[in-house]
Amino acid sequence: MDYMFTPGFFGTQAPFFMDLATLVVALLPFALLLGILFARKGLYDLHRWYQWLLFLGTVLVLGWFEYGIRAGGGFRLYAARSSLPSWLLLGTLGLHILIALLTLIWWLRTLLRAQRRWRRHDLPGGFSLRHIREGRRSAWGIFLTALTGIWIYLALFVLVGAPA
Repeated sequence: MDYMFTPGFFGTQAPFFMDLATLVVALLPFALLLGILFARKGLYDLHRWYQWLLFLGTVLVLGWFEYGIRAGGGFRLYAARSSLPSWLLLGTLGLHILIALLTLIWWLRTLLRAQRRWRRHDLPGGFSLRHIREGRRSAWGIFLTALTGIWIYLALFVLVGAPA
């Protein structure tokens, strides 16, 4: 797993795992939009499988990222290299984690409820409007998670020119 800590591909001082995880988080809202377009075109089975694949892939990347953070010395090590105040970095990290955790739970809840409704043949159908509302909340959470994650990356590795 040493490859995780080789220099990243964005040209900053961030390790490879940080660059890759940030790229995945940044692209996730767009990937989610693709899945929504499947449903809008009536490709419900594709939408259902795609959403599950996207969720499971996100969980795998999250686990890999968490391993990298812990094995790489933890957030405080990266934050110590920054010239921004630690309270700002930790506060943003706390907000990011809160949004990400709530979003992950809500997204899973949306998927499980949709799966149950699909098995009962209630989706598409009578529960579609409720499912759309639940999906929008998941999408907003994913967007906010991406936004705060990108901000943390910028604060640690771009805006302050943190040394290695």
